[in-house]
Parts: sequence; C-alpha cells; structure tokens
Amino acid sequence: MKIFLDTADVNEIRTVARWGVLDGVTTNPTLYAKVGGASYDSILREICRITSGPVSAEVVAEEIDGMLTEARHFAALAPNIVVKVPMSEVGLEVISRLAEEGIRTNCTLIFSANQGLLAAKAGASLLSPFVGRLDDINEDGMQCVRDLVEIVENFDLDAEVLAASIRHPLHMTQAALAGAHVATLPFKVLQQMIHHPLTDKGIATFRADWEKARAALAERKGS
Repeated sequence: MKIFLDTADVNEIRTVARWGVLDGVTTNPTLYAKVGGASYDSILREICRITSGPVSAEVVAEEIDGMLTEARHFAALAPNIVVKVPMSEVGLEVISRLAEEGIRTNCTLIFSANQGLLAAKAGASLLSPFVGRLDDINEDGMQCVRDLVEIVENFDLDAEVLAASIRHPLHMTQAALAGAHVATLPFKVLQQMIHHPLTDKGIATFRADWEKARAALAERKGS
C-alpha cells in the first residue's frame, strides 16, 4: 500500500521523505489555509521537487469551464501533479474531459462504491473514499474501501483506491487489510504509527544497560 501525506506543510513532507516511506502527497484548500505564507502554486512546485510521486492539487471552481482552467493550470506546474475534482455531475464531466487531455485526476469526496465506480468509468486515476467522515455518521467507511477495491479488481479498471480521511493508526491497518492501493494520512497519525510503548521502553532499557556496561568497564580499568 502506498502512503501519501495529507498536508501542505513542506517541512512535514521533507521529514517523511527522509524516512523513506513517502509515496506522494495530497493537498486541498483547507490544508493550504493552515500553512499560508507562500502562494499555493509555489508550495505545490516545492512539494513536487521533494517527491516524484503523485501530488494532488484541488480545484475550487464550481462550473465546468472554471474547473478545467484551474486543472490545466495545476497540471502545467509539474509532471507529477494530479488534479483533485469533487464527485458530482459536473465533476464527472470534468474528469472525463481531463482524461481525454491526458491529465490525471483524483476524484475526492467519495462516500459510496457507486460514486467510485462512476469516477473510475469517467477516467479518474485515484478514487478517494472518505473513511473517517463515513464513520462519523455511523457508516462503515472501510467497507466502502473494500467494495471499491473489489470493483476495481473485478473489472480491471485503470484506477487506484485511495483511503482518505484517515483519523488514527487503526484506520491505516484496516485500509491495508482492505486492499487499499493508497492511503493518505496526516503527519501526526504517521508519527503515531511509528511509536509503541514497548518499543520506547525497549530502547530506554538498552540505553540504560549500555551505560551500566560502560561504567563497569571504566571502573575495572581504573582499579
């Protein structure tokens, strides 16, 4: 399963890239608003320099012409840009037209397998079911992922299922077990995946034992 970082924070992206586990990045207007500062274009270019994997940039226009203009603009920034387009009737048409132009898309705000199927048929490269938001309304978000993975594999569709709205490490385990091709997660959740109390305790014990051994050796040499 590929791991994408869901952020517009360049420092977080650089950190995860150094860990060797970064396969791509997803951004959106909300994430960009959190970091501010430089223009969205400049941030996207910098992210694309850090990773050669897919970098999702989301359109904000609501009508077809505006969405197409924004999508073409983003796609021209770097070869690994993938344009995020929301699921809707307009969105499907935009995805289809962009696919004809060779521009890859990530269909976002998917909440059912039917929506994902339509997005794949329209030509989306990535299908993003929002697991956490489905859980919030007492639905099984991961079941949507499982259903979409099965549909994509049954019909050999040219799309990948990207588990989005990941809230905690258990979501990542479940997404991997569900066969998600990709999962995108916040930096904080990725950090939580690394740590375990027994690992931390073991490291502290090894360090303490090492210091004791060094002290004993120094004592023997001094006597």
